[in-house]
Amino acid sequence: MEGRVATPEEIPAAGPFSGAPTWLLGLVPLVLIIASIGTFAVLGGPGLGERTGPPVEEVAIERTVLEPGVIELTVRNDGPDAVTIAQAVVNDAFVQFSGADEPIERLRTATVRISQPWIEGEAYEVALVTSTGGTIVHEIPVAVETPEPDLSFFGLMALLGVYVGVIPVALGMLWLPWVRRIPATWLRGVMAVTVGLLAFLAFDATLEGFELAGEGSQAFGGSALVLLGAVVAYLLLSGTTAWMTRRKAAAKAAGASAGTLALMVAVGIGLHNLGEGVAIGASYATGALALGAFLVVGFAIHNTTEGLAIVAPLAHQRVRVGRLALLGLVAGAPAVLGAWIGAAAFNASAAAFLFGFGAGAIAQVIVQLTPSLRDDDGRVLNPIAVGGILAGLAVMFLTGLLVAA
Repeated sequence: MEGRVATPEEIPAAGPFSGAPTWLLGLVPLVLIIASIGTFAVLGGPGLGERTGPPVEEVAIERTVLEPGVIELTVRNDGPDAVTIAQAVVNDAFVQFSGADEPIERLRTATVRISQPWIEGEAYEVALVTSTGGTIVHEIPVAVETPEPDLSFFGLMALLGVYVGVIPVALGMLWLPWVRRIPATWLRGVMAVTVGLLAFLAFDATLEGFELAGEGSQAFGGSALVLLGAVVAYLLLSGTTAWMTRRKAAAKAAGASAGTLALMVAVGIGLHNLGEGVAIGASYATGALALGAFLVVGFAIHNTTEGLAIVAPLAHQRVRVGRLALLGLVAGAPAVLGAWIGAAAFNASAAAFLFGFGAGAIAQVIVQLTPSLRDDDGRVLNPIAVGGILAGLAVMFLTGLLVAA
């Protein structure tokens, strides 16, 4: 019939390949592509010619360690050409350095140890001069000796993670008895406040990620890492939620049971707290002790409202104490892991990805919570919901003022 689209069964198979297995038909083009690329590489890229112009030098300072009389910098080559460090300058004075004896190839790192008697509390500007005359400038606003990453130091990081994540979330979960007694209209308002709290956390994580991405190596994607992390987290949590909902015959029309929603909220908050722990651990590891202490106090107060976000979906469900404790650990314990990561192996690019991952997870949780805001007329953005969302944003903004920018 004219205009009808043929079904796959009606499409005739290609003559020469009609008897070939399906897997072979998919494999042959892939092998040919790999073979052509390999041949082009072996022949040295015929037709491209020699590149003209000066080499492209892009170097990122990934880590700074201050020891008595020594400033140690970990540098990564972001550019396509090898970079050779020829000289080091501290506060406009040439100084002796060791390390980076060989050219630094693309995406490789090297450690430069600069002999410089620095004074605690003073500011320093360090410049690395390449063999072509290029200059990489790095600022040290306040010189403080970097703590030694020993067992006691990691114990301190664990304790700070408990202060920042576990205890505040547990205190916030004490709102559960109150949430269970309020009328249904008020409960919708509480759910709206939860959405506002989470929305602020998502914005905050995204901005933190972009800031870190600007400080780290751009060769790994820069700001795109934040967006990539967000997309990956959103898709992973969406798939996980669908799987959990399918396994629960009591799933609600909203798309997930109350227990599943509470778990998803805890996971989203936990991923955000992972990023906060990274920030705290990195501050202490780089010697910014005052900033680290300020972050601990600010985040602790900031995170007390997160417990409310976890228990709000459980208002009409009986939950064992053990289940509540598990939800609190899912949301708060990642701050401990984050503090360890930040203290031991802080990398701005990896931290940017983690913040983006947290933002994407929170965005997916907001999508799951949105149906619970509907009023009797089916409207999501009803007056109570809008007021609750704005209240949640305001609470997080005001408590966020306690956290150092």
